[in-house]
Amino acid sequence: MLAQLHKVEQNLNRVILGKPKQIRLALCCLLAEGHLLLEDLPGMGKTTLAHALANSFGLSYRRVQFTSDLLPADLTGINIYDARSHEFKFQAGPVFSQVLLADEINRASPKTQSALLEAMEEKQVSIDGETRALPKPFFVIATQNPLFHTGTSALPESQLDRFMFRLSLGFPDHASEHQLLKQENTSPLNLLTEQLSVEQVRLLQQQVNAVSAADPLIDYLLALVTTSRQRSDLHPLSPRASKAILRAAKAFAFINERSFVSADDIQQVFPYIAEHRLNPSSDARELVLSQQLLQQTPCLI
Repeated sequence: MLAQLHKVEQNLNRVILGKPKQIRLALCCLLAEGHLLLEDLPGMGKTTLAHALANSFGLSYRRVQFTSDLLPADLTGINIYDARSHEFKFQAGPVFSQVLLADEINRASPKTQSALLEAMEEKQVSIDGETRALPKPFFVIATQNPLFHTGTSALPESQLDRFMFRLSLGFPDHASEHQLLKQENTSPLNLLTEQLSVEQVRLLQQQVNAVSAADPLIDYLLALVTTSRQRSDLHPLSPRASKAILRAAKAFAFINERSFVSADDIQQVFPYIAEHRLNPSSDARELVLSQQLLQQTPCLI
């Protein structure tokens, strides 16, 4: 099973060239049952990576282009009156899929963005007083442009906190962009030859949960979180953030073929989980505050 996961990772590296770290972190996010936010300039491969992740995991998915006129009901669905049966019938929205690709999520209004809050946290939506469960597993992979771009709105802090990871791809190096230009006439998604089934994804998630974390590791994680709460210039990390860091560290250890979490696992995932929580208006390409916390917090393991 783990060998097949590594094959999927290799295929993703053939689609998104020169970004092995971002791809591994994206896989960690999915295995840790989190949600992924990809922030970067237009044309950097955010949507391609989102499509590639969805295709690689063999899950049902829907893509929604977020625009200023998108309504909450366009995501969650609506009850429509059937004149023949004289009753209302529910028409499910795209959120009722295992992977929701929310493209350019910060171009929608805050009201529409907030429609995802219940779905992302509780894996359910409430419509007209009735609660409906979402499929399992359920992942949101969202892309957004930097806030200085025209037509964008900042995500609410409560929604940012529900994204386990925020990643930036950045510009490719010379060799990767050279290879990309040579492949211009072929779709990179055609390179995806390995796919995991729904049952395999669930089994991998169970195996991630079984990865052990010793008490000294948990104390180190809590020390990082406590340091953020002692600084008045930062948004303090919440218990939700603590749980996200631990789950992601377990996933990172699992992908690296270990059954236990190390301090390095926590240090590797921490900046990409913490930065957008410490400063919601920060740029995904900067990891200054999270790196400061790592430097200020001694690791005694």
